[in-house]
Amino acid sequence: MNPKRAIIVGAGHRALLYAGYSKIAPEKLQIVGVADPNPLRREAAAKLFGFGPEMCFESAETLAREGRIADFIINGTMDHQHLPTSRPLLKLGYDMLLEKPFAVSEAEVFELLELSRRYGNTVMICHVLRYAPFYRGIKEVILSGEIGEVFDIQMAELVSYHHVAVSYVRGKWGNQIKCHAPMLLAKCCHDLDMMLWLKGKRPEFVSSFGGTFIFDPAKKPPGSGKRCLLDCPLVDDCLYSAKGHHIDHPERWSFYVWDSLEHIENPTIEEKIESLRTDNIHGRCVWDCDHDNVDHQLVMVQFEDGATASLHMTGGTAKGDRSIHIVGTRGEIIGNFDDEAFTVRTIVPAAPTGFHERRVSFEQHEDTTGAYGGHGGGDLRLVEDFVNRLYGEPASISATTIADSVLGHLLVFAAGEARASMQVVDLRQRLAEHGL
Repeated sequence: MNPKRAIIVGAGHRALLYAGYSKIAPEKLQIVGVADPNPLRREAAAKLFGFGPEMCFESAETLAREGRIADFIINGTMDHQHLPTSRPLLKLGYDMLLEKPFAVSEAEVFELLELSRRYGNTVMICHVLRYAPFYRGIKEVILSGEIGEVFDIQMAELVSYHHVAVSYVRGKWGNQIKCHAPMLLAKCCHDLDMMLWLKGKRPEFVSSFGGTFIFDPAKKPPGSGKRCLLDCPLVDDCLYSAKGHHIDHPERWSFYVWDSLEHIENPTIEEKIESLRTDNIHGRCVWDCDHDNVDHQLVMVQFEDGATASLHMTGGTAKGDRSIHIVGTRGEIIGNFDDEAFTVRTIVPAAPTGFHERRVSFEQHEDTTGAYGGHGGGDLRLVEDFVNRLYGEPASISATTIADSVLGHLLVFAAGEARASMQVVDLRQRLAEHGL
């Protein structure tokens, strides 16, 4: 079996992580090139994966001029770059592993769908949580029929105060005009995708509420400055002080916070402090930056069979967390992602309690954080499944098609529309128009 040959487009954190599957399964995957406008990242990728400068390209367009010189693309560009960088490569026939979210508008969603249909590409969106043993185990229970027909799903994602600050207030996804993606798209398209995957039916109606509460500029503490380490007297006490987040914990979210120092091999703490004092976006006051994203949002969905589901996204919590409660006609599943376990309860009238209960745990017998990466072990299991599909093996129960991912992304845009209009959005006609 010859290894599949892949080229990285956008050599950031996520793409390099996915490409890391080549290190644990070199017989299946070989990384043979990179396209990235940053010469430091091109050089680092070439050194990491062992290819020469002739396979380093400045852009997806430059790469496309070479024709098809590999089997597939690992596209890890920024959200708004996904479609422009994918378009010329899909036309050449490349298959593609594409980071989520794969589009930043409804028009882009349908264009990518039509491109993949026209050119026959295998395109998988990186909904890695489908591959976490926790969620895969829940799907297996649903498919077994143990809890009957699912008619309600309640999901919650709690985004910790340091995560919401680094990514969705100060960071790359803090401003929708700059990143082109609302927080629900950037953070929760995972969750909405899983909602659809676990239910297995078409969504028809969407409503949503939410807004900015914690990070409303009107709530900026009196007397605070513009930069935590430069002019703020609250630097040692504020819950969102850049000192407390990134100097006291310099490794926390380091791949985001210190990317402006990537030209320095091992930056000192003094260099990091100076960075936060001057031009590093993560040194800004959270109430005095160009943030315009929501910090909490509720999404409610009704499916074609009348079943319902909800997602609560809440930013600024003490601890990040994901929880789920699925109710079926014969029982229910209740679980917490961080616990790496869920409980299955089934209706048993003859039992003293009226139900039977069992616990399903993955903590002891599954590698959820080691060789298979983060997201509960889902990161590299997704890559493994994608590569196996290219070899002609059957898709796993976690596998997603581009049409599946279209539905999840449409939920995001419909939720934004519903929140802005304070009305229920009907998806039926637009889905029918695109054969979904």
